[in-house]
Amino acid sequence: MSTHDTRTQYERMVAGDWYEADAEIHAITSAAAARSERFAEAVRTGAADAEDRLRELLGSLGEGSWIRPPLHVDLGVHLHLGDRSFVNFGLVALDVAHIRIGDDTKIGPNVQLLTPIHPVDPEPRRAKLEAAKPITIGDNVWLGGGVIVCPGVTIGDNTVVGAGAVVVKDLPANVVAVGNPARVVKQI
Repeated sequence: MSTHDTRTQYERMVAGDWYEADAEIHAITSAAAARSERFAEAVRTGAADAEDRLRELLGSLGEGSWIRPPLHVDLGVHLHLGDRSFVNFGLVALDVAHIRIGDDTKIGPNVQLLTPIHPVDPEPRRAKLEAAKPITIGDNVWLGGGVIVCPGVTIGDNTVVGAGAVVVKDLPANVVAVGNPARVVKQI
């Protein structure tokens, strides 16, 4: 990082540049964890404001969409869910960069959407530098249970990703992909 860069670590983070997690970022992630727990508690107790608490946690929540807790986020506000989409238990959405999920999408249990990246070189990694790349998931996508989507990946409309797949590169629309790394096995 340049010593002439006057931006805060948070400003560097949201710009997608290398940053170091500092007290401001830790406070933001702690507040997001608290909002996530408030949402989970509302669901557990049947509170009437559960959807309001989910909206407060996320960047956007489409009409008719729902996420079953537990939900683990870094910031929450960079997670966007389109209309009529459903996310099952145990989503880990490390939304350092934006995660955009389209309309009519289904996400199975224990899926991980991971935007953070760390340096391959050991010295900057030891210095705790990190950055992030956004994830985009199209409309009418189905991610099976345990799918992992890596930083910077885009998944096209109508695509199905089989349970346990690890998506390390973009997937086009209208395909079925499986495996580690995920590979297209069928056009749909």
